Amino acid sequence: MKTITSLTSRILFSLLFLVSGVSHFSAPTIAYASSQGVPLAELMVPFSGAMALAGALSIILGYKARLGALLIIMFLVPITFTMHQFWVETDPMAYQMQFIMFLKNLSILGGAIQIVLTGIKESSLDQVLARRKHGLDKNRVFTPAQS
Repeated sequence: MKTITSLTSRILFSLLFLVSGVSHFSAPTIAYASSQGVPLAELMVPFSGAMALAGALSIILGYKARLGALLIIMFLVPITFTMHQFWVETDPMAYQMQFIMFLKNLSILGGAIQIVLTGIKESSLDQVLARRKHGLDKNRVFTPAQS
């Protein structure tokens, strides 16, 4: 059960970045970012999409998940502060929407920071590769600290 829960939670955490990462390669997303003042949007938006996709896949697979979470952080920080500037909104509805998006991103940043700090131990590709490297059988408990 713990393995399924770990994998499911990583998929749920990463789903947003899979979807948004793919959308960063579309003309409408690039045009929107450009209209919001993102410099070199034609280059930066697809680059950030690649970061989001790489980070999401890394976390889902549990392969170098700390690095993947760092990519998510590097993706989120500039987007949070450039695309969700609730403090400049004068329309109450736009203010509320941007404020919610800003807080959502801060919450997700907290989860990504936690992954950077603790890594992923359950049902991870890193765990499988470490077991093979050390010739451990699947019934023996293995923690990354043993490597």
